[in-house]
Amino acid sequence: MAQLEGYYFSAALSCTFLVSCLLFSAFSRALREPYMDEIFHLPQAQRYCEGHFSLSQWDPMITTLPGLYLLSVGVVKPASWIFGWSEHVVCSIGMLRFVNLLFSVGNFYLLYLLLRKVQPRHKAYF
Repeated sequence: MAQLEGYYFSAALSCTFLVSCLLFSAFSRALREPYMDEIFHLPQAQRYCEGHFSLSQWDPMITTLPGLYLLSVGVVKPASWIFGWSEHVVCSIGMLRFVNLLFSVGNFYLLYLLLRKVQPRHKAYF
């Protein structure tokens, strides 16, 4: 059973990613404009994406640290260089939402590691 754990995790991760992609697609088609707190976060993320990191351009309505913005730049900028995408495409609402989708998959993996740490498997000796 222990050797199947990797297969179970891969299947669960794949299903989670598939469902997340389907939800992402549905929401992206339905919500073409910024939604809820994206009204504040999207312009700030786009400034970071364009390389404007000045604190004078920080939106005072945002109370979180800029970590996700910086990580998003670290994901989308190399993609723009590799695929030759324009800055308009890379810094679009869809691409920045897609970065969150990628991070959700990473969170799934971190949750798996955390659960393995909290609930280690004990082998029964007969």
